[in-house]
Amino acid sequence: MFDDQLSDQVIGCAMKVHNALENGFQEVIYQRGLAIRIGSVRYSIRSGNGTTYLLDGIAIGLRRADFIIEKKLVVEINAVIKLEDVHLNQAKNYTVAYNFPFGLLINFGSNSLEYKRIFNNRKKV
Repeated sequence: MFDDQLSDQVIGCAMKVHNALENGFQEVIYQRGLAIRIGSVRYSIRSGNGTTYLLDGIAIGLRRADFIIEKKLVVEINAVIKLEDVHLNQAKNYTVAYNFPFGLLINFGSNSLEYKRIFNNRKKV
């Protein structure tokens, strides 16, 4: 089940950051701003620990999600003019890699904040 309260709070924090900064900055600026806002509502937040991707049991790479919130929500941030399928796929891959039931993709690069809720249909119980 998707945690609407948690995701809504994170989206609200993202909106405050976007309203304050608008678009045009590098992704790292929005990451820092969002971390401050999320911390102000007292959610536990951390940069995603690296997760190793395997192919046939062999490590082929290490990737890190932008944020893990409350140990259950993965958040991927972008600062692009338009979200594309590659961005959605990357966010979905993080939900699968971290074995979380859902995640958020947030884009600060457009004139209006964009966000997508991502669901992991391969969640391992």
